[in-house]
Amino acid sequence: MENLVKLIGDAGIVGAGGAGFPSHVKFNAQAEYVLVNGAECEPLLRVDQQLMRDYGKEMLDGLDACVTSVGAKEGIVGLKGKYKEAIGVLKDLLIHYPKLRLHELDNVYPAGDEQHLVYELTGRIVPEGGIPLTVGTIVTNVETLINVQRSLSGKAVTSKFVTIAGAVKRPLTVEVPIGTPLTWLIDQAGGPLVADYKVIDGGPMMGKVIEAEGTYVKKTSKGYIVLPSDHPHIQSKVKSLQQIIKEAKTSCCHCDLCTDICPRYLLGHNIHPSKLMRIASYQTLGDKNAHLDEAYLCCECGLCEQVCIMNLQPWKLNSYLKQELGKQKVPNRNKRQVENVNLFREYRGFPVSKLIARLNLSIYDVAAPLVKIEPTGDIYRIYGRQHIGQVGCCMVDVGDNVTVGDIIFLAAENGLSANVHASVTGKIITVNEVYVEIKK
Repeated sequence: MENLVKLIGDAGIVGAGGAGFPSHVKFNAQAEYVLVNGAECEPLLRVDQQLMRDYGKEMLDGLDACVTSVGAKEGIVGLKGKYKEAIGVLKDLLIHYPKLRLHELDNVYPAGDEQHLVYELTGRIVPEGGIPLTVGTIVTNVETLINVQRSLSGKAVTSKFVTIAGAVKRPLTVEVPIGTPLTWLIDQAGGPLVADYKVIDGGPMMGKVIEAEGTYVKKTSKGYIVLPSDHPHIQSKVKSLQQIIKEAKTSCCHCDLCTDICPRYLLGHNIHPSKLMRIASYQTLGDKNAHLDEAYLCCECGLCEQVCIMNLQPWKLNSYLKQELGKQKVPNRNKRQVENVNLFREYRGFPVSKLIARLNLSIYDVAAPLVKIEPTGDIYRIYGRQHIGQVGCCMVDVGDNVTVGDIIFLAAENGLSANVHASVTGKIITVNEVYVEIKK
């Protein structure tokens, strides 16, 4: 096999969710385990569970190649035990992959947090401020591995699987060219059920509120959730920092529930959201052993908000503190190697069914079947920044003709970067510092 890292880099593969870490950098390493995050713990998203069912062989081929490349002794697919169809398919396939196995997870949030996943699958605890590789593991995504398998035959990343859910007539999951307008996708889902709506880009917990108009599919797009503009969860997500601090100052009863449920605290990390909330009321943490830079350990999963009896948002305060500490160049001193998880961790998994009810999303918790739709869009907008790190060099000019798979942004030679390719065949009609538009 040709060097896998080079094939991955040529194909422009990045993490298919989250920040979009360039995969050729991630897999240019040695590790004992390669872990697949198939938990898909965010409510309403349906991509990975269906990909594992319908593209199981491709995913396992990609995983097997990565296990060999990094010298791992095992590849483990972590998925929820409730994904019965996917489990059935993968179990039948795994007899052909001696180094691969499944690990069934509980239906709790945030089962897909990579540090939670590392502990559940290997029993190892990622140190404070560390990454999975620190404990000999690499965590990757279901769709990322399908792209790895495709790269073995020279195919670049030009399409994306996304779920369209929420207040639409026909929720669905579909593979579309990168650069597809979100408005077209919503139309394919039968259109919105309400005239005045907002969209969450990603899952309801960690996704961002956006406008449909002017949004285009990227390599990291996982799903789009359409909700009425006055939905309580939308109102919560767009609440201003000033309002958050005011509510924390006047309403926080310092009960410690947010700390007790914090996934990183339960892994033994030195983070106490309840103590950080005291800053708003008292300008002090109230504990000489607690420090402001604990905020760096927050993964911003948002679970603290869902258990708060006053509907406060400690995670947003942590996010603000991280930004301010970073601006002032305050280092993250939290580097402990944790020996043991919290004694009560196994009893504090937050059921996803309860989370959906808390979010007022029960009426939208329906199937979003994976369907094939022929793209009919006319113009595709492809951004140069579809990953964490540097934007590559634009390789096209207005008037150029391109075909699917042509490089339009060439990865920077030095630093973290990734190739970006044309997702459709057509003519370049717009080129600027941010994106390229192709008329199909």
